[in-house]
Amino acid sequence: MQARKIFMSLDPTKLPDPPMPSYTFTVYHRDVFEKSKFKDYDSLLENRLARCNARARYLASVLESQNGAQGGEMLELVPKSTDIFYGGGEYVASFLIGTQMIKNYLLIDTGSDLVWWQCGPCVACYKQDQPLYDSIASKTFRIIGCNRHALRCRTVDPAFHCNQENFECRYDMIYADHSQTKGFIADDVITFNLDHRPVRVTFGCSKDQTGEKNFSSFASGILGVGRAVQYSLPSQFGGHVMSMCLPPFYSGKGSVLSFHTSKWPRATSAKLLFNYRYPSFYYVNLYKVFINDREVPVSPSWWKFKPYMSGGVLVDTGTSFTYFPNDFYVVFRYIFREEVQDIPMVENPNKPFDTCYKDDPSGHGLFFPVVKLYFGSVSSSTMLLLEKERVVINYRGLYCLAFVGWDRDQSVLGMMQLQGVGLTFDTLANTLSFDIDACD
Repeated sequence: MQARKIFMSLDPTKLPDPPMPSYTFTVYHRDVFEKSKFKDYDSLLENRLARCNARARYLASVLESQNGAQGGEMLELVPKSTDIFYGGGEYVASFLIGTQMIKNYLLIDTGSDLVWWQCGPCVACYKQDQPLYDSIASKTFRIIGCNRHALRCRTVDPAFHCNQENFECRYDMIYADHSQTKGFIADDVITFNLDHRPVRVTFGCSKDQTGEKNFSSFASGILGVGRAVQYSLPSQFGGHVMSMCLPPFYSGKGSVLSFHTSKWPRATSAKLLFNYRYPSFYYVNLYKVFINDREVPVSPSWWKFKPYMSGGVLVDTGTSFTYFPNDFYVVFRYIFREEVQDIPMVENPNKPFDTCYKDDPSGHGLFFPVVKLYFGSVSSSTMLLLEKERVVINYRGLYCLAFVGWDRDQSVLGMMQLQGVGLTFDTLANTLSFDIDACD
């Protein structure tokens, strides 16, 4: 009778799932590979600023599109112009491809939902620093026909189409810098460097890259880790947890990007908001902003989606600095300047920054205000505390406020503010958690 009672009390919805494998990449900032090309720190930083500006322009063009990206009820309304993409990124992940275990690096992109890499034999591939993956030489390589991708290849995405001659699902992507990549959808086995675990992934086998000077030789393609949309890696791995710790720009050390697990306690969390118009992007519920203990006065509704799904705050690994709408940024900047004490501000700062300070000639340390971002409510469990190098950046001998204003109603939480922070994206709980200095 007791055994029957226990059996009847079981709730199958609360049974734990079996543990998922922990797929883990090694992650580096791209400066590790590119710093030797620049004469000094400032020239390296200027290149990063140019990339950040290009990324911001690209995001603005996507977010201000009449119909936005693919998603939900808008699928049939996607205009032809949505085949414009952005090919850059600030962080790279490394893993081994195919039976030959070719080591390659891919640029991580939280705003993209396709994984692709250069795929020999090529029609026109740019020169890459790592050996070129050869699909013919890999015994585990497979071409995937249109029957597996009918929705995307036939009706939805203008960058994809079905080749009726051989029934391949082909793509032709044009990036914001006018570079282009063409190929077809396939799959192969990749192996993770850390635990040598193999897994089969669907990817774009890119045979033809034009505008090769716009591609980075240290990376062989793009690792799309956008919010679970068809080809994105989180979707392929079938898990709801993705965690990453992105090393600081100045660090030569690697960190990790993992799926299905997170080693961080998730002490501070924001809510992830789904935007059906831009389903690949990760939006968060920014609520209030403080500089030291002074609130930047604005209604919490400022951060919400506005009509036609504009506005909101998205987290983006390809944007180095945080962008605020100009109306908010002007007030934010004003309070920051007032909170800076006993440090004279430079009259003609280094662009694109407009709030810069000189080092103290007497050798005394400089102390700048902290910035507090609250998500959903004003609470210690919802606060992301930014200080030191997450607030100011050393540029051409000046210390500049590392936030930017722009003529858009969207906000972008960039990597300058999140470097060294353990990020856990949980799309089941709809949370993004922040753990400060987790890379150390």
